[in-house]
Amino acid sequence: MAEQNFVDYVKICCRSGAGGAGSVHFFRDNKTAKGGPDGGDGGRGGHIILRGNAQLWTLLPLKYRKHVIAKNGVNGSSSHKTGAQGEDVILEVPLGTVAKDVETDERHIEITEDGQEYILVSGGRGGLGNSNFKSSTNQTPRYAQPGESGKEEWKILELKVLADVGLVGFPNAGKSTLLSVITAAKPKIASYAFTTLIPNLGIVKYRDHKSFIMADIPGIIEGAHSGKGLGHRFLRHIERNAVLLFMVSAESENIQKTYKVLLDELEKYNPELIDKPRLLAITKADLLDEELKEMIESEFDFQIPYLFISSVAQIGLDQLKDKIWQMMNA
Repeated sequence: MAEQNFVDYVKICCRSGAGGAGSVHFFRDNKTAKGGPDGGDGGRGGHIILRGNAQLWTLLPLKYRKHVIAKNGVNGSSSHKTGAQGEDVILEVPLGTVAKDVETDERHIEITEDGQEYILVSGGRGGLGNSNFKSSTNQTPRYAQPGESGKEEWKILELKVLADVGLVGFPNAGKSTLLSVITAAKPKIASYAFTTLIPNLGIVKYRDHKSFIMADIPGIIEGAHSGKGLGHRFLRHIERNAVLLFMVSAESENIQKTYKVLLDELEKYNPELIDKPRLLAITKADLLDEELKEMIESEFDFQIPYLFISSVAQIGLDQLKDKIWQMMNA
């Protein structure tokens, strides 16, 4: 059910409202037979607006809302009365939502704050009434502007999960197992690739009632930066993690090569990712004796902090949490 409820990508058609037409009208009352122009302006068409909501964690409410249509503005009227604005449509989205244009792939904005608003598609401007066109040479303009048409545009909304620590590793590296052991999260765990099909979040309890959020990002494979495997669908979630915890199984034939492939995939996807603090956890350490650990250390050119851990045997987990907390607050 959690996989069905977690939606991090939607494509929607947004149609903003058209502006109301300006009015062509001349002042008349029981004492004035031929007054001047007093046609009011048309009202603005409704906007399509994004609004950040910190209580949301998924784009599920928009999954089945393929068309979003705002109201048109009302025409202007006599006595310089401006028509009412078309009602805006407000789309509430979780923090970390990125809006892009379907045709140009232009990135509009990333919503990062609760209550932050952004006009995704603007409504048409209202037309000017005939009172705006009065001049010394044209005392009785008999024309007004029509309202500006609304816009119809397809937009993509993508969600990036926000977490303090992101778990980076190939399928079956032990990410889900670690998350299930040190948090209350219950991710799906199995011995086949791509068990995790959605990012899972868990709160890690630390010392003195402190805590931090850890995210299990679905497994990366070589070529993920170009869309291979689950590709871009999940790499974007890593962009909003403060610390990256690389996880490589002790069963890997070449731990250093595996780590470098993971790092290379992140760099090719977004070079800024390699500037984030990084930590390496060599998992399934319960399979290693001291001699094998020393052999791994002698063969690996470690350029980042590393730890041997085992989620099942509860080896090195306290040291791991200490190191993560230290890196988060460095």
